[in-house]
This record gives sequence, C-alpha cells and structure tokens, in this order.
Amino acid sequence: MAVVLAGGCRVSEMNEGSAQIGGSLKIWSQISRDTGANAISMRVMEFGQGQSPLLKNDESDEVLYVLENFDGSQAWSDYCSLSIDQRSFEVASQTGIYVKAGQTFSIENLAKKPVVIVSTQSPASHPGVAGEQIRFPPVIRLTDRAAIPTADRWYRVLVDDELGSLQVTQFVGSIPPGRAPDHFHHYEEVLFILKGTGRMWADQTNTHIGPGSCVYLPKGQVHCVENTGTSELRLLGVFYPAGSPAVRYGA
Repeated sequence: MAVVLAGGCRVSEMNEGSAQIGGSLKIWSQISRDTGANAISMRVMEFGQGQSPLLKNDESDEVLYVLENFDGSQAWSDYCSLSIDQRSFEVASQTGIYVKAGQTFSIENLAKKPVVIVSTQSPASHPGVAGEQIRFPPVIRLTDRAAIPTADRWYRVLVDDELGSLQVTQFVGSIPPGRAPDHFHHYEEVLFILKGTGRMWADQTNTHIGPGSCVYLPKGQVHCVENTGTSELRLLGVFYPAGSPAVRYGA
C-alpha cells in the first residue's frame, strides 16, 4: 500500500493497484495528478507476447526505460522491437528512449517473457521549431553513457537534449551504503528503485524502499535516499524541468 511522507512525497510499488489492460499490454499508473503530482507521471508497462496496441500522447513528451531483471540479468524478455512512427529497431534492457509528443509507438515482443518498461510523461510539450533535428533512433543504452562521479556516487544521464528532450532528464544513479545529507531540488522528480534496499526520507519521515519501489518527490521537498544494504543501491530518476542530476541544495 502506498505510503505518503512529509510534504507529499509518495512511495508505492510497481504493480500496486489495478492494471489497465489492452491486448498484450498491462499498465499500472503509480504517479499522476490523481496521486498528487503536478507536472510529471510514472507508469509501469508490461508488454506480453505479440504486438502491443499503438500508444500516443499528443500533449506530453514521454521517456521510457527498459528494465532488467532485479537479479541483474537481462530484461524479462531480452530484446524487443520498438516502433516509433512506423520506424522500427531493436531495444534491450537498460535502455532509455525518448518519444516526442504526438509520436505513435508500440512494442512487438516475440518472446514468452514480458518486457517491462517504466514510462514517465511530462505535460505541455515544447512546440518545437522549424527544421528542428530530433535524433533518431532516440534510444541510448546505459553502457553507452559515461559514469559521472559526484562525491562517493555516480550517475549516467540517458535521455536529455542530445536525444531531443528539452523538458525532462532521465538518469540512472548509484548510491553506496549509508545516508547522504538531506537536500532538495528546484524540479519535480520521480524515482524507480532498480536494485538494493534502503529507506526514503522526507524531512523526518521515512519508509522502506527496494526493487520496484516508485517514489514521487515534489519540487523543493527536503529528502534523502538512504542505502541500508551492504552493496550498491541503484535507481532510475526522471525530473522536470530538465537539468543536471548533480545540482542539489542543502536543507
């Protein structure tokens, strides 16, 4: 059951609640305006075997991340075919994808195992400019991005302006055992825990987090992710408006 911490910080689990089902696709909406978010959302999408329905959002840019198994192996299904505006290419686990507002996309999964994707949307897509060049394919593997160190941790930016995303930034970050100082950001953020265990802190309130936890952080909320394990805690983060994951402010 979802836990609401100080300031509206919210923690839920990836398959919590009822799924919306359409053909081979199941969608669990974990963060939205209905749950208190203002300008960002998070959905967990499970694509079963076969061709998925066509998906499109005319108002919002969307960034996707293909999950690996929580034991560190490949995705639930190792590869799948992603189609954006009828142009197809293969994607694998640990891949970030940018879908511009108004574009249509779908997934074809030829395996028996499902493909699981974390989707984040932000509202009010930028209008674009004449002659604007959008990178295609707008897809980036985690291993293709350099790790940027910050103190005793690192992050890799996946989706940013290089892929055409001017509104949101998607990154994967690594947190060592322990607790960093409390801080806040001037953006609204969602987190998805990929591996490890810990506690999500908002001011003096906290709750357990582990693989599959979905976290919403309002703009300006003082918070901290504590790694209570003995190895790496890794998370997927997306924030709006776009910027650098390294920028933070002391509480």
